[in-house]
Amino acid sequence: MTTEAVEYSAANGIARITLNRPERLNAINGPLVAGLRAAVAAANDDADVRVIVLSGAGRSFCAGYDLDWGTKAEDASQRAMSGQWDPVRDYVGMSRNVRAYMSLWESPRPVIAQVHGWCVGGGTDMALCSDLIVMAEDAHIGYPPARVWGEPTTMMWVYRLGLEHAKRLVLTGESLSGVEAARLGLASKAVPADQLADEVDALARRLATIPLNQLIMSKLLVNQAYENMGLRTTQLIGTVFDGVARHTPEGIAWRDMAMKEGFREAVRRRDAPFGDYGERKD
Repeated sequence: MTTEAVEYSAANGIARITLNRPERLNAINGPLVAGLRAAVAAANDDADVRVIVLSGAGRSFCAGYDLDWGTKAEDASQRAMSGQWDPVRDYVGMSRNVRAYMSLWESPRPVIAQVHGWCVGGGTDMALCSDLIVMAEDAHIGYPPARVWGEPTTMMWVYRLGLEHAKRLVLTGESLSGVEAARLGLASKAVPADQLADEVDALARRLATIPLNQLIMSKLLVNQAYENMGLRTTQLIGTVFDGVARHTPEGIAWRDMAMKEGFREAVRRRDAPFGDYGERKD
């Protein structure tokens, strides 16, 4: 099962899902969201699969939502409604994306996220909804839309990090390197970039030796503890607030600037006070 934006393969008990828009740093659009959900379903329909590995083609895991696609689509939708914004329609649409990301969390088979390069914005939803995260030491993970034009819809940060670090990262939009993510417990491990694929492969092969029924029970047991903490309610609020953040006066002004001057310039101005993301030279 391979789609335009997502590649899928399975062998030796391991399903491999690869985000495949490398020319856009695997930025999220409609086909990628649909392809992700279909690939997760295919893995769980395969009786031979015990473990899923999620990765990104090219230079990065995922650069978040495709702003060129997203800003234009949102502007067109609002124009079609005579400039009005329907928050319920927005919530229903974004909820479809959240359900796709949460298909990783809900997958009976455990999912390992193999993170290299940039993992930002909506890309963090996919990584954080996975079960285990292994990162390249020089990778970066963060949610810069928290500065303007967004809120984390799955809001897995607080469940994976705890109060202090979750608040810092969501309030500032700053990122963590792979080394920092491992130190704080957000990632299982950080390794040199040229060792990342082998490290993830070795972990997946070890997990694949465990009976599938045991893997499923263990995952459900841990997940249920977080479900009982109010995860679903937090995600409902996060998805609603994401829509609100994109339609505040500042959010609309930022979207208009991105459409007029290009999303690279909009991102550069957003990140200028912090000297990261759009301001970085590497």
